[in-house]
Amino acid sequence: MKFIDSHCHVHFRGYDADRAEVVERAREAGVGMIAVGTRYETSVEAVAFAEATPNTWAAIGIHPSHTYDVAYKDTNELPGSEEDGTTGEEFDFEKYEALARHPKVVAIGECGLDYFRLPENEAERVAIIEQQKAGLRDQILFATKVNKPLVIHCRDAHEDQITMLDEAIRAGALVARGVIHCFTGTAEEAARYHALGFYVSIPGIVTFAKNVADAVREIPLSQMIIETDSPYLAPKPHRGQRNEPAYVVETARAIAELKGITIDEVADVTTANAKKLFGI
Repeated sequence: MKFIDSHCHVHFRGYDADRAEVVERAREAGVGMIAVGTRYETSVEAVAFAEATPNTWAAIGIHPSHTYDVAYKDTNELPGSEEDGTTGEEFDFEKYEALARHPKVVAIGECGLDYFRLPENEAERVAIIEQQKAGLRDQILFATKVNKPLVIHCRDAHEDQITMLDEAIRAGALVARGVIHCFTGTAEEAARYHALGFYVSIPGIVTFAKNVADAVREIPLSQMIIETDSPYLAPKPHRGQRNEPAYVVETARAIAELKGITIDEVADVTTANAKKLFGI
């Protein structure tokens, strides 16, 4: 296990036809995986996948976009059609606590704030943001209770996200801290998360987005882990295709080139960081 893909969704429906082959390619590339849940259903599936797959662990939680009703469904993630819609979910402490007892569960999330594509209507926008914040507060409490790190999804909401994490930590919560997954913010924002004890996880976007590459040049390697977020966000040279954990090697290669170091150094440091964070 030379690399750890700290955030993937190989248990999603998008891999039903060839999951075994995807897992084998990850094994051949020396890639371990953290399979991440996005609601209760996919959290259960993440745990089952981790239990059945060597060098694989699970995170359980509710994605911010699943804290309220939406008019579409991601068919890579859940069964049904795009027009079926997705019902919002409240965090059920009892159900998630039963899942958290599994030895392969190493984190809570992905949870957080996502202000991308919110409705233009101000009242609707405010209501959705409050639902997301309520879901995040619940999962902060839960992560604190079970003493596991938090996997944060944050899009277009860094100020609110940093404020909520800071307030929780000042109140004695989140001793195990966590990671900002799929980080596409600035080096300054990464430093603010680091001051709170959080790693940032670098996705394959670094291979083609200048703003992410510029930030990665400045962020110390000691503060990073790496991920694919597969099946989404495939890196070059696979851009436009379905992503998979074996491609995390391309992210490591891009970081090495940006920093003028070897890919082995990137692998060694980011894998050590992931092992420390997730206790694996």
